[in-house]
Amino acid sequence: MSVIEQDNLLFHGPDWDFGTIQRIHDAVEAIGVGELGLDVYPNQIEVITAEQMLDAYASIGMPLFYKHWSFGKRFALHESSYRQGLMGLAYEIVINSNPCISYIMEENTATMQTLVIAHAAYGHNHFFKNNYLFKEWTDADGILDYLEFAKGYITRCEERYGHAAVERMLDAAHALMSHGVHRYPRKKRPDLRSEERRERERQLHQEQTFNDLWRTVPTKGAAAKPQLSEERRRALLELPQENLLYFLEKSAPRLQLWQREILRIVRQIAQYFYPQRQTKVMNEGCATYCHYRIMTRLHETGQISDGAFLEFLQSHTNVTRQPEFDDPHYGGINPYALGFGMMQDIERICTKPTAEDREWFPDIAGNGNAMAVLRDVWANYRDESFISQFLSPHLIRKWRMFHLVDDPDRPELMIEAIHDERGYRRLRRSLSRHYDVGWSDPDIQVIDVDLAGDRRLILHHHVLNRTLLHKDDAQRVLQMVANLWGYAVVLKEVEPATGAIFQEHVAHPHETLF
Repeated sequence: MSVIEQDNLLFHGPDWDFGTIQRIHDAVEAIGVGELGLDVYPNQIEVITAEQMLDAYASIGMPLFYKHWSFGKRFALHESSYRQGLMGLAYEIVINSNPCISYIMEENTATMQTLVIAHAAYGHNHFFKNNYLFKEWTDADGILDYLEFAKGYITRCEERYGHAAVERMLDAAHALMSHGVHRYPRKKRPDLRSEERRERERQLHQEQTFNDLWRTVPTKGAAAKPQLSEERRRALLELPQENLLYFLEKSAPRLQLWQREILRIVRQIAQYFYPQRQTKVMNEGCATYCHYRIMTRLHETGQISDGAFLEFLQSHTNVTRQPEFDDPHYGGINPYALGFGMMQDIERICTKPTAEDREWFPDIAGNGNAMAVLRDVWANYRDESFISQFLSPHLIRKWRMFHLVDDPDRPELMIEAIHDERGYRRLRRSLSRHYDVGWSDPDIQVIDVDLAGDRRLILHHHVLNRTLLHKDDAQRVLQMVANLWGYAVVLKEVEPATGAIFQEHVAHPHETLF
């Protein structure tokens, strides 16, 4: 390597300082924004220790969070595994906020710092800012302020009502967190910065919906009052309701205002993470593709050495490795591998299409502008729709995909589709369904409330593929619902097409809890 080329290097060897990080960031930005056309939030890069990374693991990666015993338990578990060498730590954690916060480990070499800045500060950052799910469901501008408000609010509740009471509320809310999201767009976009002001306003008056509902319930010895019409009652309760935390926050008759606010806090945080559950393959695929393009370009322009590029390739290969189905290390489909493979395949279709590609992807085959296509894909799809639209026969053959069906009514496993002409579309549909949260998450909805009788809450689980809930787990979670509701709760597992009831669970509240 010549002296001029040496002088062009961003760093020499594994060591780095903050000046090096700044040079790396500027070089990555020039390629990511200037050449790839990425559109990102301003970056805030923070260097943290291994212990701080473990702490971030425990609090689901957020920069500030309220206290809960489960976070301490998770920290102890991860720390023990890390100290014993049973697990490694992520090179980075990135937060969907404005500015976008990227935590990078101080133990990383200069090469790895370059990689994680390209991956997180530009790949993930672009995806967070531009994907439609994050635009609809999250508020990157307000999340940091909201977390500060939530932490302070829960601390004040602990001081006023006691740690035990607050912890019980959080336990119940966390148990229902996966059923505390709206799955379809609402009329109002998230505005988390206004939540603290709205919380103060809610303290000044009782919720009108709650009053309208419960003032009509007959009481002993009281004169009969006009009853709400069935249509009006269901409209006020917003039935059927898929968001259990939202329903309980608005309608549970025995909860105090501070308890409703805690349910709201947990619900807002669950909604913030909802898009990430639907875009794991795309998000990691976008970030991995971007870091690969950026690191390759840095090497081509002489800004990182051959040794640094080989170090990067070793890490990149480890991340994108997909073990075969009969490999002892197989643990399912690696989202990094599938996402990166599909992004590269789209690039191939755009630049070097085959006749098969032109038949399957007439809109993009041979258009010559892979980055424009990828930016459009990153903005307008989620995992399920992305795979069902862009998984190509070429990639299906390359990965040797097949569809294995385990039907409980059959004594043998059945290979329903393989990588051939008859199987391509079936394989694509089957794989995309695995990434559809509506298919994988139990569909549990509030169906009705017996206002005039024993105030029993009726839930339905709409069963798919005859897959029932685990009885013990369902009973424990239902107990949390009953404690929050304050009266008996019934969960019926129902066959959607016929209405047949497979099984029924009942829980009664523990009067001492709330």
